[in-house]
Amino acid sequence: MPSAPTDAPIDGWCDARFERVREVFASHLAGDLEHGASVAVAVDGRPVVDLWGGVADAARTRTWQRDTLVNVYSTTKGLTALCAHLLADRGRLDLDAPVARYWPEFAQAGKERIPVRHLLCHQAGLAALRRDLPIEDLYDWTRTTTALAEETPWWEPGTAHGYHALTFGHLVGEVVRRISGKSLGAFFRDEVAGPLGADLHIGLAAEHDARVAELIPPPVDPLFQQMLAADPTSLLARALANPAPDPRLTATRAWRGAEIPAANGHGNARSIARVYAALARGGALDGVTLCRPATLERASTVVASGPDLVLRIPMHWGLGYVVNAAKSIYGPNPRSYGHTGYGGSFGFADPDARVAVGYAMNRMAATLVGEPRGTALIAAVYDSLSA
Repeated sequence: MPSAPTDAPIDGWCDARFERVREVFASHLAGDLEHGASVAVAVDGRPVVDLWGGVADAARTRTWQRDTLVNVYSTTKGLTALCAHLLADRGRLDLDAPVARYWPEFAQAGKERIPVRHLLCHQAGLAALRRDLPIEDLYDWTRTTTALAEETPWWEPGTAHGYHALTFGHLVGEVVRRISGKSLGAFFRDEVAGPLGADLHIGLAAEHDARVAELIPPPVDPLFQQMLAADPTSLLARALANPAPDPRLTATRAWRGAEIPAANGHGNARSIARVYAALARGGALDGVTLCRPATLERASTVVASGPDLVLRIPMHWGLGYVVNAAKSIYGPNPRSYGHTGYGGSFGFADPDARVAVGYAMNRMAATLVGEPRGTALIAAVYDSLSA
């Protein structure tokens, strides 16, 4: 197959009012910031930007297509959290009830009183497993959830927050599974992605492999590696490197096929934006009602703020979402909320402007918060809105 051109064209469309978004996206692809990517914006549920471009593999042999998928890492967490909120909206899940009410084995090691809401806002003290977690165990739902049920919290639950980088999805997902009888991936497919027609997957079937873009790993951060090596048994090392986040694993069938609801969602900007478009409109879109506005208000209200014990930066956590309280991540409005993934992908809803934005790419950045491509695209969206 001949190589795709290094200046693979931008495809898709955007409303004339949002031409600035196209310009910024094009500049990233023309420069050295981007490899292949997609960006999408909806205003009051109406798509106004749906762009994609670049190439889908490191060798530049595949052009990024309209239906290209990519692993979006922790952008998956916002989708996982939504599943829990749908059950709460339907009266099947009490967020203030002990996790052990739904998952009796969880009561081990002094965890019998931890409420479900602490799982969602990273306050449960279960940001990591102390024992080594082989990657094969992460792929095995029962092994990982059994290990989490046996684990002792790293801090007194409810007194602090620390990013549950890999454990979030299994913790929330097991509660969803116990209540619904469906795995997290199946519940999300049946209750969210399917009804909305969103091309998003938590646990990807092999039939979609040919559509998946290859992730380009970020540069190695020597300081971060030094911090991990200084104490491999620390909370930081266990939470962020047990197992180590190796983007090369995302090319394997084992990774793609497993359900890792904190990290292995596959999708594109259009579908991420579609889910958040429903949230930006109070939970309903195109005749599909996911939940009530009050449910989303509760989900996006800050319940934990200040320095994060794992990320070591100030965070504002809602119930499963990063809340834009400091106006520094998702545009100018403090009530915006969503989630960002390792490497740079993100999705968020702005209920005040009724705006939703999705972004997915394959060239990964080392920075999680304030990544320049996403920051510039979001600025272009709001510049367009105010023009």
